Amino acid sequence: MSAEVLASPAASGSAPLGKVRALQHTLYRAAKADPGRRFHALMDKVLRRDVLGLAWAAVGANNGAPGIDKLTLADVEEYGVSRFLDEIQAELREGRYRPLPAREVLIPKPGQPGALRPLAIASVKDRVAQAAVKIVLESVFEADFLPCSFGFRPKRAAHDALQVVIDEAWRGRRWVVETDIADCFTAIPHDQLMREVEKRVVDQSVLKLLRLILGAGVMAEGSVRKAVTGTPQGGNVSPLMCNVYLHQVDAAWDVREHGVLVRYADDLLVMCRSRQQAEDALARLRVLLAELGLEPKEAKTRIVELQVGGGGFDFLGFHHRLVRSKGHQKGRGTVFLARWPSDKARQHARDRIKELTLRCRQLLPIEYIVEDLNRFLAGWAAYFRYGHSTVRFDKIRDYALRRLVIQIAGRHKGDRRRGSRLVYRLSPNQYGLMSLHGIVAAPRANEPWRRGKPNTVGERRR
Repeated sequence: MSAEVLASPAASGSAPLGKVRALQHTLYRAAKADPGRRFHALMDKVLRRDVLGLAWAAVGANNGAPGIDKLTLADVEEYGVSRFLDEIQAELREGRYRPLPAREVLIPKPGQPGALRPLAIASVKDRVAQAAVKIVLESVFEADFLPCSFGFRPKRAAHDALQVVIDEAWRGRRWVVETDIADCFTAIPHDQLMREVEKRVVDQSVLKLLRLILGAGVMAEGSVRKAVTGTPQGGNVSPLMCNVYLHQVDAAWDVREHGVLVRYADDLLVMCRSRQQAEDALARLRVLLAELGLEPKEAKTRIVELQVGGGGFDFLGFHHRLVRSKGHQKGRGTVFLARWPSDKARQHARDRIKELTLRCRQLLPIEYIVEDLNRFLAGWAAYFRYGHSTVRFDKIRDYALRRLVIQIAGRHKGDRRRGSRLVYRLSPNQYGLMSLHGIVAAPRANEPWRRGKPNTVGERRR
């Protein structure tokens, strides 16, 4: 892959992308040309103003919440972005930088009512510093990462991983090992992680900065909790550190012996040719993860045989199942791996639609409600349209229409009949609620999932 794609697309035109891309390209080529090279001088790259400017642009585009210091992005803009970056640069250069503990918040797990997961929200200054480190280090480690890894990497999307699943099922790998790593982001041992980083980086200033970031801890319920394991989920540098650590699994994996590994951060699939190979693959995964101080999440670990009329599995928000198309003659249809939004993904969509149409929002103009619904539906459909999702799309839009009827009926003394008549009969375009009809693009084996663009899956390891 080209190192030029490593620069964040979130950056605005004010950031000198060209120079940062040139830097990343140089680092990537140097690392790729010499797999044993260890980089001694990286801190000066982190301190560059164009790198810090790009880091600020990435943080600003994410529009995150404030950390424990309650400093917002708007506060920084009022204070002066240039002055703010100057201060970060000075603290990093003089060794005075000390990250604040991240603010821990619990957010709902999509599609799992009542379930929560922790999210660590660093301060704006710490997010900029982490983003700058990520811009530089990502270029080095991308040279080592293998094609079986897809999560949180430049120019590699979830749909690239999903395409590998379709291709391998078409090639006859119909036994699937499905699992994910238990508490991955909180269980990675700091000392072992730093040993992996040190295989490529020996700049002591950068290593010290990474240790400070990892050891900053999180604040929950007024107390700071520091641990010797974990990269706080939500930190800018955490996904990169996760990939650096789990690269050991990718590098040790033998495709011929155990099947094709597909890893998206801490979610893993192995596509195998037989049940015996699948069982061996799962045993091998347990051994490799145990060596890293990790383990599979038992509740989500299973072996599935793909067969027409049989069960399927969930991966990256989709449910996958082997089906037979309707042929002209009975039993003559084509067998293929179909996918559509999983039950959890659809429940998440319904929960969000319900949230956008709650009774407490009846004081807002109906145009605002529809605009919010359309914004969510557009984003949700943009991801799930690459599948066999037509029936599920129709159900989700019907649910959105029903919620819109309830919202409008509440403005007319709860008269559902009147709400239905206004939405279905009197409004020529159903108040502008977007249609999800005709946008599905069914994936095909060995073809680009993006029409006209090649898949970025790389070569399979033999």
